[in-house]
Amino acid sequence: MNFKEFWRAFAHNKGAVAGLFFMIIVGLLAIFAPWVAPHSPIEQYRSNFLQAPVWSEGGSWQFLFGTDELGRDLLSRLIHGARLSLLVGLVSVVMALIPGVILGLTAAFAGKWMDAAIMRAMDIMMALPSLLLAVAIMAILGPGLLNAMIAISLVSLPAYVRLVRASALSELQRDYVTAARLSGARTLRLMFVTVLPNCTAPLIVHATMSFSAAILEIAALGFLGLGVQPPLPEWGTMLASARDYIESAWWVVTLPGLTILFSVLAINLVGDGLRDALDPKLKTAS
Repeated sequence: MNFKEFWRAFAHNKGAVAGLFFMIIVGLLAIFAPWVAPHSPIEQYRSNFLQAPVWSEGGSWQFLFGTDELGRDLLSRLIHGARLSLLVGLVSVVMALIPGVILGLTAAFAGKWMDAAIMRAMDIMMALPSLLLAVAIMAILGPGLLNAMIAISLVSLPAYVRLVRASALSELQRDYVTAARLSGARTLRLMFVTVLPNCTAPLIVHATMSFSAAILEIAALGFLGLGVQPPLPEWGTMLASARDYIESAWWVVTLPGLTILFSVLAINLVGDGLRDALDPKLKTAS
């Protein structure tokens, strides 16, 4: 499928297009955060504790989204927080995708005993609630950004393994794989050159969906105090520090929560569009 054909199928889903443009804007803000953010995300303006947003009574154009309980500019912290949240999501997806592909292909190609061992290990991991497993891993490794990415990637790993294994097993029954075997292709070539490229469509869709799940999980870990540590700005950590001000300063809770909501929704809409565009059975004729 060429790009023009892909974009035509993707653009048919208006929600996916809107989500894509929203995430492009968030991504650009994250990349250029030091130049776009009006203030430093950790600088405290002690004369402006819990100042309301500009559209509310008592608001100021100096702080468009208001300030938090320590007098830090909320807009700047949201913009810089996008860097951490998107970075954690992207790195976690990559850290789960690579071993997931290797283990999934190994389970499909290695035979009965290796397949059973890998899949039973994945079943055990999937038997535990994902957030509970992430918290248990963080309790062992300790709080921090790197450990949070490791925990989220380990939680996401079983789904990648099962997806790659199922896709590879279905491809192994096709004639082109038999032809490659008869032509003398070795196992590694069959795994990574012959079969894997034909498993990329469901992998891309799942990676997109797990990206949004990773953002939710890092926010949850941050809310529990196990993720990114203050004073670094991260959306979940911002929610945790603001929960005592829900009634007196609604903006310090509402704005980070809405940012997480819209970002996850946008990524999920993009994932739906990718699924429709990449799966021939779901394409709608334009």
